[in-house]
This record gives sequence, structure tokens and C-alpha cells, in this order.
Amino acid sequence: MSLFGLKFGKQKLKEEERQLQANNRDFNLQFEYAVSNWHINFVSCFTNPIYFPFFPNNFFTFLPLNLFEQFQRIANAYFLFLLILQLIPQISSLAWFTTVVPLVLVLAVSGVKDAIDDFNRHKSDKHVNNRPVQVLINGMLKDEKWMNIQVGDIIKLENNNFVTADLLLLSSSEPHSLTYIETAELDGETNLKVKQALTVTAELGEDLQKLTEFNGEVKCEAPNNKLDKFTGTLTLRGEKYALDNEKMLLRGCTIRNTEWCFGLVIYAGPDTKLMQNSGKTTFKRTSIDRLMNVLVLVIFAFLALMCLILAIGNGIWEYDKGYYFQVYLPWAEGVNSASYSGFLMFWSYVIILNTVVPISLYVSVEIIRLGNSFYIDWDRKMYYPLNNTPAQARTTTLNEELGQIKYIFSDKTGTLTQNIMCFNKCSINGKAYGDVYDMSGQRIEINENTEKVDFSYNHLADPKFAFYDHSLVEAVKLSDVPTHRFFRLLSLCHTVMPEEKKEGNLVYQAQSPDEGALVTAARNFGFVFRARTPETITVVEMGETKIYKLLAILDFNNVRKRMSVIVRSPEGDLTLYCKGADTILYELLHSSCDSLKEETTEHLNEFAGEGLRTLVVAYKNLDEDYFQDWIRRHHEASTALEGREDKLSELYEEIEKDLMLLGATAIEDKLQDGVPQTIETLAKANIKIWVLTGDKQETAMNIGYSCNLLNDDMEDVFIIEGSTSDDVLNELRNARKKMKPDSFLDSDEINIQFEKSSKPPKIIPDEQANGVYGLVITGHSLAYALEGNLELELVRTACMCKVVICCRVTPLQKAQVVELVKKYKKAVTLAIGDGANDVSMIKTAHIGVGISGQEGMQAVLSSDFSFAQFRYLQRLLLVHGRWSYIRMCKFLKYFFYKNFAFTLVHFWYGFFSGFSAQ
Repeated sequence: MSLFGLKFGKQKLKEEERQLQANNRDFNLQFEYAVSNWHINFVSCFTNPIYFPFFPNNFFTFLPLNLFEQFQRIANAYFLFLLILQLIPQISSLAWFTTVVPLVLVLAVSGVKDAIDDFNRHKSDKHVNNRPVQVLINGMLKDEKWMNIQVGDIIKLENNNFVTADLLLLSSSEPHSLTYIETAELDGETNLKVKQALTVTAELGEDLQKLTEFNGEVKCEAPNNKLDKFTGTLTLRGEKYALDNEKMLLRGCTIRNTEWCFGLVIYAGPDTKLMQNSGKTTFKRTSIDRLMNVLVLVIFAFLALMCLILAIGNGIWEYDKGYYFQVYLPWAEGVNSASYSGFLMFWSYVIILNTVVPISLYVSVEIIRLGNSFYIDWDRKMYYPLNNTPAQARTTTLNEELGQIKYIFSDKTGTLTQNIMCFNKCSINGKAYGDVYDMSGQRIEINENTEKVDFSYNHLADPKFAFYDHSLVEAVKLSDVPTHRFFRLLSLCHTVMPEEKKEGNLVYQAQSPDEGALVTAARNFGFVFRARTPETITVVEMGETKIYKLLAILDFNNVRKRMSVIVRSPEGDLTLYCKGADTILYELLHSSCDSLKEETTEHLNEFAGEGLRTLVVAYKNLDEDYFQDWIRRHHEASTALEGREDKLSELYEEIEKDLMLLGATAIEDKLQDGVPQTIETLAKANIKIWVLTGDKQETAMNIGYSCNLLNDDMEDVFIIEGSTSDDVLNELRNARKKMKPDSFLDSDEINIQFEKSSKPPKIIPDEQANGVYGLVITGHSLAYALEGNLELELVRTACMCKVVICCRVTPLQKAQVVELVKKYKKAVTLAIGDGANDVSMIKTAHIGVGISGQEGMQAVLSSDFSFAQFRYLQRLLLVHGRWSYIRMCKFLKYFFYKNFAFTLVHFWYGFFSGFSAQ
């Protein structure tokens, strides 16, 4: 790192591949891997983060750094120059302390404010760095601070511990070395995820002797920001084992429902994936700040002009009339000509007229901003009583910028939604369930007074679950075969983990809230998922306990868009159960399902029109001989070191054919209160809203329709999902061509700018589309669109749309999208989110807002403003932002008027006092 342009130590070479040995610090130290220090919050008074482990940040180091920053303000530097002038007797007509006192006061006020901010950040860093963790050293577990953890160390984590660094899971207290983690700080999801250690390391257990003797060597990819991918190999006793993301515990996760686990440190400190995804902390300035700097420069020029006029006037007056007034206005010692007198008078007037330069302006502005911040903190209409959370202005420098927002970048899960899923409707064997009808057959709107289904017959039912269509319960009670098969599928086809602390008191830990909602629905309708091991699933079906053998799990991913399980029932039947997106599963159905598919499609369209998240479910009975051959090939593919994913994908495709359609599910992801109304109001204020989410495309679009971002009145919603750079370019251009055909003509303003300059324009003017459009782009396509040659096309196309939704994006991509708009649009941006995965975009935007919700405090700690509900954004921008800007503008007008009125009197008096600066 550098300080004032100087380099300390040698520069580290870029890492291509990481190599490390367990329990061998001497071997690992030769590579100079980063240790587990955390200093992401440390900003000091500079515009970029500065951190020196060997350069203590005390009063004697803070003071020069802070003064250096403050004297970068033109007015402060000017008054330091003025002080030097006042020490020269020949030109000074005022005492030196008249400048020193206000200058010291201004520097002291700003310095104290910066020192408090620095202290708080330092305190936060120190808290994280000093967290204790148990490290295996010389056969014993010793308590160490996070800051001392090194690559290659083996550490022990216990239930509810934060994960210290990026670890390779070695063993755990759970059967088959499973470990449950919560990843809210990484991807914003509060549901539990499961990780599993290699069998060869699982045998180590908690035997400290075996763990100490463990000398495995890991070769893996260099540190990167990909949260969902890891590639590496473990070499142990001459054997090579493949490592992937399912065996990694990443920093930012929390251990849950696991008594203990051991892990090998792969990446530490700034090399961890969480830190790789954290954007740089930048010093944010408002447009008012930039305007004030310009005004101060103009005032300097005006001051120099006034002093020049008065100096010339003095030279002429001394040459023509000065001889007659030597008694009253004698020349200073050493002055022997009128021209020299004029030269000295120039500097004298620089001192006399210094009141035109607003030294107190910055302090006055800070005081007004502080007052505006108090208005936000005290606003009862932005107070959320349910969790006792008031709004908070975490910075005092950006209030008036709130009224100038043009683009809002929002997270979805937990920001727009409550992240609470409810099983709402379903379609089984061509019949829709979920709506309530009166005696005349008219559909009734469900409200608080609508009679709920009584599940008291099922002692394992979830009391919080609500359903209103009694006909579905009757079908279950009548042992309707398709209905039983439907709920059996929901109780078996998932990765949910049950927790039963008290008899009958089940709590489900789901990797996605959707899965939790479906399993809970099956539970209430009499198919209770009770327990699971890696080999079995226990379900209580209508009061009868059945144990199914779990033979294979065919995982969900973004390409497959489905998940399947293969189970053997207690009766010995082999069945594949599958659930997934309708567009995918429809292609895999048996031809005998065509008529049922048409009926189900009608129901799906109805559900989607209501903004519900839909899935199609299907099954297939398997032949024993075929399955035995398939499972053998599956084992070979799952242990392959090369091309593992492709081989497994082919096998999955092979067996997931000729499925029998069962029906469809519809889940509601409840929006936060007031979200649709807030978005509608912000749209009327001509503010464009972009949603950046890690969710699936279907989910993101459904929520887009639910909260009035997307609607059927739009001319079109473009979906960009190209898998190559050329595909993405063509899709973006086709979208722009439809929105504004003239944008491809040579006479187009932006095209003319391209032709005139070899470099792309710095600012792209706003373009108007010929209607209202929306744009949806996937994370994979976005990666291509953010490349240098495509980013201009993305900006032009996306900024013409009223709404943009980016799905399946990484935290870093969120920041890159925000940075792109800042780069090419002369507009103020705001980013709002509630999880650690939103931190980078919150830091990148002109203004960052954190929602203190279900996903930890990382977003709030990195934000400029925070509150509990998305709907408060409307009041923050349209009330506090507007009034802060109005107050500041009125103050600035008065301030400059006062300074000029006071100073021009001295200027005019110079014409009546022989230009003598007296």
C-alpha cells in the first residue's frame, strides 16, 4: 500500500494458484498469504481505505493526515496562505490572529468530527479482529484472536459461531460430517444450507491427535469473488480428492444446529470471498459540495480582479497625487516608487477583502446538515414500532442529495419482500384449489373474516399455516390417489432439515423459503416430513410412519431449473419425484399427459397473473434393473475429477424423461407493507428503479408484477439471457431498436458523438423510448454485458426502460451495475438493501440505504441512512431530501449575498481613501 505516493515493502505478485499444507505454517508462510485481519470499515480521513499494521493510528499520525485532507479544501488552503501574508509587516494592516482564530476553529470542528468517525470505525474493526477462535496448535486447542489466524491452520467452530475465514470442512459432530450454516451475511438468505466433508477427512472426527497428524496438501484456485464456485484438490497419502463449494464454509456464514466442526483455513482476511465481494469505501461528496468548490474558485478570481483594480488604482494615484498626502499616507519603509507601492497594495487588499472568501461556509453547511440529520432521526413517521427501530442518518454530509435521486438500485429479498413464503394455491390432477366460492358459485375475496380450514385433526400440523379452501382437505380425507401422491411428493422432494426440540414441535430449516412453504403445506394436509438421514426420509402419512430409502438427489441448478429425488418406499417401489419450472418440466412429460398439461397451464397462468411463484410437480415409476445400472454410472460420474458436472447432467437428463404430471403449486412471497404504493409514487417523481437480486428469473419477475414494477400495460418486457457475448449484444440491440428505431440512424445525437470522438463519450444524454418498457437480464448475460465493448449498449438500452430487473447477480455485479450508471449518466444514484450481499452496491452508489431486517447488520453498518421498512424511502427522498435541498439553497444564497455586501463596501471605500488599504 502507499502513503502520499510512497511504497512500503515489496509489491505482492498476482496469485495464479493457491498451494498450502495443513498444520505447516513454515511451508505456508513462504507464499505470504494474507492473515485474517478485517479492516474493510477503516476509512480515516482519506478518500480510499488506508491500513498499516505497522503504522499505529494514534493522535500523532491522525493529525497530519487529517490536516492534509482539510487543506485540500481550497478555502482552508487560501486562509493558510493569508496567514503567511499577514506575517509580512509591509503589506499587513490586520493582526495575524484575526485569521488564525477562525481558521483554527474551522479545522478543529472538522477534525473532531473526523476523529469521532475514525474512532467508531476503528472500534468496529477492533471488535471483529479480536473475536476469539479455537486453533489447533501442537496438538492442543488454544484460543486465538481472528487477526492471528493463518492459512493452513485447523480451527474448531461451535454452534452459533461466526466462520472465521474460508474453510475446508474436515469433520463435524453430525452424522456423515454434515454441517448446517446460515448464509444471511453472504447472499441475504436466512434459511439453512448443508455442507458435507469428504469421507476421508470425516474420519478424523474430533480426535486432536489425528487432526494434528493430518498433513493433507490443498491446491486450489486463487482468491476470487465467486461465492457459488470453488475448485481444488486435496492430496492425502498419495490419493487425490476433488474439492468443490459443497465442502467449503465461507467467512460471513454462521454455524447452526451443529455442536462442533473442524475446518482448514484456505483463504483468510482480504482473500476471503466475502472481502473480495466488498466494494471500496469511498468518500462521498454531494453536488452542493462540488458547486461550492466551483463558487469558491469563481470568488478567488473575482477577489484577484478587485485587488488588481485597486492595486492599479493605487499606482496611478500615488504617481499623480500621492506626493501631496505623504503626511497622512506615508510610503512604507523600502517603498521608493508608485508601481512598487501598487504591488504591495495588491497583497494588502487580498488581506482586507478576505471576507469575500467564505471560510465559515463549510462549518455553517455542516451545522445545517447536522440539523437536517436530526430531523430524520426524530421523524416518528419513519419509526417502526414492531422491532423498535427508528430511522437513522448515519452520515451528516449527504442530506440534500436525497432530493436529487434519479436512479434507485434495490435488492429484492428482505428489501421489497418480507422473505416469508406462504402456500397459497395449487392444481392437482386438473383441479385448482385455493379459491373460496359462495353458494351461487361466485369467488369470494379472502380476508380476515374468511373461515380457515380446521387442521385440529392433525396433531403435527403447523398452527401458523392458513388455508381457506375446504375441498382440498376433503380430497385428502377421502384418500384421493392423485392428491395423496401430490403431497407425498412435496414431503419427499426437497433438502429441508427438520428440528424437533419437543415432541411434535417441528421446525423446518430450508435452503429456500419456497421449499419450507411446500413442506409445511404437506405437513398440514397429513404428510408430515419428520426426519432425515443421508440414506432415509421419515414421513408420517395420515398418521402412519413410513421410512423411505433416499437413493439419489438430482440437484437444482440454474440450467436444469428442477430438482428430483429417487426413493424406495417401504413396499419396495422405486419412484422418481420431480419439481421445477413449468417451461422445463413440460418438455419432459409423457405424451399421455397432454390434456392434463393444458388444464394445468390454464391454472398456472391464473396463478402467475396474481404474482404467485409457481412450480410444476411430476413423478415416474422406475424399473429395478435399469435403475441399478443407472446408479452405478451415477457413482462413477460423481467421483470423476474432470468433467464431473457434465457427466452428472447427462445422467440426470437420461432418467428425467417420460414423467407423469401431478399438478402445480403456487406460493406467495409476501411484500412488505406499502411497497407497491411507494414504487408507484417514486415512479411519478420520475425516479427509475432497478432491482438487483440473486433470485431466479421467474421469482424476480413475479415480484416485479406484484409490486407494480412490471405491469401488463407495458409495451414489452425484454428478457436478456444470451449465453455468449454476441447473443447478448444482439438481444440488447433488438430491444433498443424496438424502443427507439431512430437511435440507429447516423443523425442520432449519441451516434454523432461516437463518430466525432475516438473515445466513448463520458456522459450519455437521456433518450426517450416510444413507450413504456421493462428489461430483465440474467447474471450470466450481465457478465458479458458489463464487458468494455458492451457496457455502452447496456447503458443505452437499460436506461430507456422504466424498470430494469437483474437476476442471479453476484454482490460484485450489483456494484458494477451501479458504477456503470454513475459513469455514463449525470444522475444521483441510491442503493438500498438489507444483507451483506448488498454492501458493495451500497458503498458504490452516491447514497447507500440499509434496511435493518432479518439479515444481520452489515448493510446498515455500511450505509449512509437506515430504517426498517422499504416504504420509508418515499418520505426520506420526497420529504427530507426535498426540504434539506431547499434549506441549503436558501442558506447559500443568503451567505454569498451577505459576504459580497460586506466586502464591496470596502472595495468602494478604496476609491475614496487613495486605494491605501486603510
